This record gives sequence, structure tokens and C-alpha cells, in this order.
Amino acid sequence: MRGLFSKGLLLLIMLACTGSVLQAQPTHRLVIHADQGQVQISRHIYGHFIEHLGYGIYGGFWQRDAQGRWHLRQDIIDALRRIRIPNLRWPGGCFADLYHWKDGIGPQEQRRPILNAFWGQVVEDNSFGTHEFMALVEALGAEPYIAGNVGSGTPREMAEWVEYLTAEDGPMARLRKQNGREQPWRVPFWGVGNESWGCGGNMDPEYYADLYRRFATYLFNYGGNQLYKIAAGPADADTTWTSVLMRDVFQRNPSLIQGISVHYYTWISKTGRWNDKEPATGFDEWGWFKGLQKALFLDEVLRRHETVMDRYDPEKRVGLIVDEWGMWHAPAPGSNPAFLVQQNTLRDALVAAVSLNIFNHHAERVRMANLAQTINVLQALILTQEGEETIVLTPTYHVFDLYKEHQDATLLPIELEAGEYRYGDEAIPALNASASRNAEGAVHLTIANLDPHQERIVQARLEGMQPARVEGRVLTAEAMDAHNTFEAPDRVRPVAFTAYRAVGDGVYELRLPARSVVALTFYPR
Repeated sequence: MRGLFSKGLLLLIMLACTGSVLQAQPTHRLVIHADQGQVQISRHIYGHFIEHLGYGIYGGFWQRDAQGRWHLRQDIIDALRRIRIPNLRWPGGCFADLYHWKDGIGPQEQRRPILNAFWGQVVEDNSFGTHEFMALVEALGAEPYIAGNVGSGTPREMAEWVEYLTAEDGPMARLRKQNGREQPWRVPFWGVGNESWGCGGNMDPEYYADLYRRFATYLFNYGGNQLYKIAAGPADADTTWTSVLMRDVFQRNPSLIQGISVHYYTWISKTGRWNDKEPATGFDEWGWFKGLQKALFLDEVLRRHETVMDRYDPEKRVGLIVDEWGMWHAPAPGSNPAFLVQQNTLRDALVAAVSLNIFNHHAERVRMANLAQTINVLQALILTQEGEETIVLTPTYHVFDLYKEHQDATLLPIELEAGEYRYGDEAIPALNASASRNAEGAVHLTIANLDPHQERIVQARLEGMQPARVEGRVLTAEAMDAHNTFEAPDRVRPVAFTAYRAVGDGVYELRLPARSVVALTFYPR
């Protein structure tokens, strides 16, 4: 009898403990206002960036065949078309203010080589130039974003580049035709310099504002081409630079400026020093938490710049262009440190998801963003390797695939009880999400669970919509630093998400795995 009593007491204790665990499992509330929304999420927020740096172009997009002839790599083009790449920024980066475009036109064998002093001091043969870049964006179905040389260039050089690309007639148009291109190209986006506060010339904002007005004055619209001119803006939360540009350029000559760039990289270091970054793999939970914490600060960075811009431009005519963003780790062991080679893990994927959700929420002012960089450099979408005929799609690539339905959709207001993910004495929101509605009325939800340990349950209610069906995919892995390699290219990839159920009219219970990104589409009746 005593044994039975003990066993019964033990069973009750176990049930009580089980109940307490179930009660402790975090539950969150999400409301999606599916019948509201006025702001369009520009597809250009999902843009990309290549630079003459390491194996981003040479050995990436631009490969030699068995006969030694250069060509564009078709499997990379096909992969990027699948995620609907909207635009591509080139030639830099820091390289932009070294680049003299006339060195990269004409017969390839006659082009003047260049020493890439910024990135490894390697000699490039200039076989990838203006015509090759424009052929690439045409193959991608993307729009070109060209960054012109202010640091070591002249207003005439930049003006002639615009004329060469977009004019129907004139000396530069005749030179273009001589080089094999009869019709002018359409070039919508033009950057006037890059990081002029740093590698683009180490300028003061007032001096750059004067230079910007001078250069931009001579960037004409030829034929039907309309340039969206972008000033080289600040890094991180330096609102002084933004304020000077709005005051000294926009207020004086509003027609000369359509956008201001800002660069924001997610990097972590135990010492706080730029040159002492943490590695891309092999990190612990501190590295996971700090990476996501830094990524979430992007929201505050954008708010600060928007506050300044709203003071001068309440009608939001000038766009905020985040044309460099992403994770920047220590160089991969054994690589040339100037080539910025790094692996790409599940943490990078969560950082991408958080960043894209933030951009979506700021779509009223943020008109474009460009992940750094597309192939083999920094937070790359795709990895290649000499001697390998295949490519590796990184976890970050898969996030862009999950999020592509947001492109040109209407941003929907949401209310999210995000809860907390705690590490030590610090906390960040456990969940991060955005939602949109496309032209056909389908609602797309992207939501990330930043907690590396716990599943999170979400009660999601769609107001103003009764879905006919739901489809979803999820990206997750067993380890925080899980990544894809040439030996295991599918270790981290999306699979069907089925951990949801309808619990009422327009109400769904979602069970989000730990350290995951989930994309759901709710189709209208």
C-alpha cells in the first residue's frame, strides 16, 4: 500500500511538472490587418551588390572556360532569377572611387589592366567592364545601379559615362556603338561616389555636399532615361552627414538628389575593435545573441535618419538607400584576408530575415537596399570554388527565396507580442515579423524565432480576410552555426512548414521551431 502511495505521489508530481512545462511554453499573439495598408514595399529593397573584390566577379559571375575565354556563369544567373533579383549595384564599394570606366571598354585584349589597391593589390585585366555588367543585368532581368567615381574621378568622366550608357547620339554614344552596342541602355540608379567619409575620399560632409552638387549637375537625363541620383551618405547612425546633405543639397537644389545612402554592417567583437571580428562559424550562444542584437539595432538606425530627413522633407521625396548591409565576420582561415571570404550560417539567415523585416516596416522611406555581397564575398548568397562545376546556395539565399513574395506588395500593419529571448542579463525580442498583401489579395507573412532553444507558439489572427488555404515553408537547422558546403550543399534549406492549424475563423496556431524563419502565404477565397 505504501509503495502504491509512493508511485501515485510520484505520478502526480510528474504530471504537475509536465503541466508547468506546458504552461511555461511561450505563447504569443499576432494580429495581421489584412484589409489595411497603403505603403508599397519596393522590390528594390531586395537588391544586391557586386564589387571588384576577391572572387565576387572574377571567379564568381565571370569565369574562364577551358580555352581561357571569359564568360558569365549561367547557373548563378539562373539561381538569382529564381529569387527575382530586382537590381545589382556595381562596381563598388571602395573600388568605385578607383575605377575609371574607359579602362573597361573596347576589345578585352586591348584593355588597360588595373591594380586593385583596396582589395589585395591584385592586378585585374579589366575584362569585366561596362558592357559585361550591362549584359549581366540583362541576363538577370534586373536593373543596374552604377556607383560613379568621385574620389579619384572628375565630373566630366562621370558625365561621359552616363552619356555613353544612355544617350542616343553624340560622341559617347558613337563610341558605344563602335564597341558593339547600338541602342542605349536604361540605367535608373546612379550613385555619386561611395563612402565619401572614408575610402571614397575621407571628406567632411560639407565638402562632399559641395562636390555632390557639382557632379550631379552634369548627370543629364538622355532620351527616355531618368536617373535616380543617390548621394553617398553616412555609416551607421551618423545623422550629421544626413543632415548636411538634406540642408546643403536637398534644400538648395531638390531636383539634384533623389536618394541618400546609408551603410550598416552587423559585426561583433569581444574587444570592440573593427579588425578583431568574431568568426563566421564555431561561435557560442554569446555570438548568436550579439549578432541578432546588432541586427535589430538597424531599426533604430533607420529611425534616426528618417527623423532628420522628415525635418527637411516631410513629403518623403528623398529615399533612404541602404546600399550596403549584412554580416561581416573575420576572414575564413587560410583565405586572403583582403578577399573577405566567409562562411554563411543559420545565424546569417536569421540576421537577413530580421533585416528584411525591418526594411519592410520602413518602406515608406527606404526605397532600396543591397546585400553585401552576392557571390563569395561577405554575406554571400552563392559560393563557388575553383574546380567545382556546382554552386552552393547559402542559408541567406534561402531567406531571399522565402521573402520574395514581399516584392512590390502592400505593407500590412501588424501587432505582435514578440516576447523575450534572454541571454544573461540582456534580452531582445524573441520574434520578428512583417506581412504584406499582393495584387491578387494573398497575404504573405514572414516571421523569425530568434530563440535558439525554445519553440514559440503564435496565435495569429487575420482581420479582414478569410483564407481559403495556407502554404508555408520553414528554414532551420540543428546547430546555430549550421551551413552548406560543397560536400553537404543542402544541410540548411527550406522544407514545407506544416506546424500550424486553424483554431477559428481567420485564426491560426503556429508552432515556430527554435532558431527558425517561417514564411506563410494565406490565399483568399
